[in-house]
Amino acid sequence: MTAVPAPAPDASVAWHHGNPVAEARALESGRALVDLSQLEVVTVSGPDRLRWLHAITSQHLAALAPGHSTEAFILSPHGHVEHAVAVVDDGERMWLVTDVGGSAPLVTFLDSMRFASRVEVAARGDLAVVGRFVAAGGEDWELAGWQDPWPRTTGTSYSVADDAHPGAGWLLRLSVVERREVDGISARWVAAGGALAGMWALEAARIAAWRPRPARELDERTIPHELDWLRTAVHLEKGCYRGQETVARVLNLGRPPRRLAFLHLDGSVDHLPEPGAPVTLDGRVVGRVTSSARHHELGPIALAVLKRSADPAATLLVDGEVAAAQEAIVRPDGTADATPASRPGADLRRGSRT
Repeated sequence: MTAVPAPAPDASVAWHHGNPVAEARALESGRALVDLSQLEVVTVSGPDRLRWLHAITSQHLAALAPGHSTEAFILSPHGHVEHAVAVVDDGERMWLVTDVGGSAPLVTFLDSMRFASRVEVAARGDLAVVGRFVAAGGEDWELAGWQDPWPRTTGTSYSVADDAHPGAGWLLRLSVVERREVDGISARWVAAGGALAGMWALEAARIAAWRPRPARELDERTIPHELDWLRTAVHLEKGCYRGQETVARVLNLGRPPRRLAFLHLDGSVDHLPEPGAPVTLDGRVVGRVTSSARHHELGPIALAVLKRSADPAATLLVDGEVAAAQEAIVRPDGTADATPASRPGADLRRGSRT
């Protein structure tokens, strides 16, 4: 069957190939390949690349080992997320994968920060991305491979422990390939007994894994704490970088102004709420839907960014008509595992101030 195009921002790739339920099961089992050529690739080469990117991002990149996957933010001076990138280095160049429309502003910013650093930055329109669920890759058609670290905590968490996290089985690998080879790779994959899956299946799996996506969950006010994204994209012990003051202040004081939540939507409504749909409680708007999908086992689900003060036990109303039960992702009390009150010796520190 001819692929059905996905809605924006993924309109250049498939939403599904005729059977979203079968595609979702094939994706989970590792048998499905997803065309993600709407994602964009930037390369950074030169001997100073690791040290240079370390200094301007939220992640510890100075000693990044070849083949090790991580992710990083470039924050505004006030700590808002301006760029979110998947990062892997091959020993000669660093590969950055951005969401739709992310490469041009990222390259503009990086070029403005080069100064005397020996680096070269390039947007690579000749490259594309395909994805699948696998614990490791390395196929001969893969120029670079990024293994999503989510949800294995390397920074700190505002949510459940790694082994209790619903994303524990999220094994997304992004493979950078030659753009002209995408169709051939897909054809060979199917000929070898694999399947193709569309964005419907991948987005449903992502939402079920509580995995934020830049093109969906970010807005101009987002700080990483609100999405539990200090978990994998922020290093807590590295030196100064732009926006670090906000990261440290909110971490230490707690109470990020908003929190990401997972919503189970009433299945009696025959359509999904669009991203941006208002979420209300007792007639008051308390947030907005950021992503929604129909999961092959969970039914209609969504992610929403809510006011931190919204009652986590309350049933919410989406778009004025769809009832939604919520699961808190970011703790409503606004504390992280690494906040001062949760660290060993907190009682002694409090006593020293009395």
